[in-house]
Amino acid sequence: MARYLGASCRLCRREGSKLFLKGQRCFTDKCAVERKPYPPGSRGAAAKRGKLSEFGTQLREKQKVRRIYGMLEGQFRTFFEKATKVKGVTSEIFFRSLELRLDNTVYRMGFARSRNEARQLVRHNHILVNERRLNIPSAQLKVGDVVRVTEKSQTKVVFSEVKDVAAQRPPMAWCEVDHEKFIGKVIANPTREDIQIPVKERLIVELYSK
Repeated sequence: MARYLGASCRLCRREGSKLFLKGQRCFTDKCAVERKPYPPGSRGAAAKRGKLSEFGTQLREKQKVRRIYGMLEGQFRTFFEKATKVKGVTSEIFFRSLELRLDNTVYRMGFARSRNEARQLVRHNHILVNERRLNIPSAQLKVGDVVRVTEKSQTKVVFSEVKDVAAQRPPMAWCEVDHEKFIGKVIANPTREDIQIPVKERLIVELYSK
């Protein structure tokens, strides 16, 4: 499947905020948004964005969320359309489905330093769901599902490094995790408050409702 292969930091600079695409680097002074707080391609730090139209504002908000979760436009829109067919608040259902993607859950549980790394771990068969291998990053989890890293994979260097990073991350209320055993369980559906992403979901709903 096609995916973005360019520099992740350019995406953050384009949106003008941290999207946390590079794991721990985003929390250090090496973060590109802090070093170069202006859009990529601009000539000099004094470059300013022009005033966005209503459509432009909605588009930027949608792009921000899409890039945070590392999704292509078609897949992102499909998730939204499915959310509109479920009874309830569309924006809440939409974000809940994004959070319960397997790759995002692996990241939230602290088994990967970034969502991109989590996606690679899933694709390379390092992850088990309910004791079965599942290598589809977009697979939807549900309450009660158990996610863990295979015993063989736990010996790899990447997971020993992740363990230290995970300890610094605040726990998610919708899942319980044992970082020593690399196993976690989805214990509740994530709420909008749990997601903690600085976006205005109303603008995304307005954009796709046109």
